[in-house]
Amino acid sequence: MPTQNSQPLAEPIIQFRDVTYRVAGRHHPLVANVSLSVNSRETLVLLGRSGSGKTTLLRLINRMLLPSAGEVLVKGRSTRDWDPIRLRRSIGYVIQDAGLFPHFSVTENVGLVPTLEKWDPASISRRTSDLLTLVGLDPDEFSARRPAQLSGGQRQRVGVARALAADPSILLMDEPFGALDPVTRAELQREFSDLVYRLGKTIVFVTHDLREALLVSSRIILLEAGHVVASAPPQEFLRIDHPEVRAFAASLHPISAAPGASA
Repeated sequence: MPTQNSQPLAEPIIQFRDVTYRVAGRHHPLVANVSLSVNSRETLVLLGRSGSGKTTLLRLINRMLLPSAGEVLVKGRSTRDWDPIRLRRSIGYVIQDAGLFPHFSVTENVGLVPTLEKWDPASISRRTSDLLTLVGLDPDEFSARRPAQLSGGQRQRVGVARALAADPSILLMDEPFGALDPVTRAELQREFSDLVYRLGKTIVFVTHDLREALLVSSRIILLEAGHVVASAPPQEFLRIDHPEVRAFAASLHPISAAPGASA
């Protein structure tokens, strides 16, 4: 029986209900019988090897794919019932290497969705400037540049700013730092981890890097061959007794020097 001070739990902002996704001509589904929920302001990491179903789940959230069976709900509404354009414009999406339009300036890339939503130019300009500052890029220096004039890390920062431009409550991130060199990747991981707490967004983050998952997540979902095989907060994840968890845990340890190699 609820106590006097108890409050009803908020409905998860994203829900997968026994979701399967199949591709014609392929014997095994890309994801099978997946049920999970993502709570508001949670940073959920989908971890797994290549082909485990991580990106498929991400694309099911914004209706780039529709489930073959089961149901995906966003904000309590089935993705089948959402207008796909309205759904996608209400969700920020960051991909590897940013996916910026090469002939647009940084300002035009960041302001794309507000422009499509017919914000007034002054509001777009303020929002773009504020977001570039938020992701560590000086608007005076970077606003007029084209993507080819940016480093990989700068392009990813612009990609994050673009995803946040219309102030979506949900942010999807598909291996956003995977194409960067190790030093830049580590810098952006730290910056993003700090930024998460200031954004107040619900984030679903795809990676195959356990270190990254442990750093940025509030919960880790491990996928293997389209199935969820583990789910835990980062501080508990490594204690799960499952072969795939142990395989990922082993990736944290440096490879020993070959026998006979000189120090």
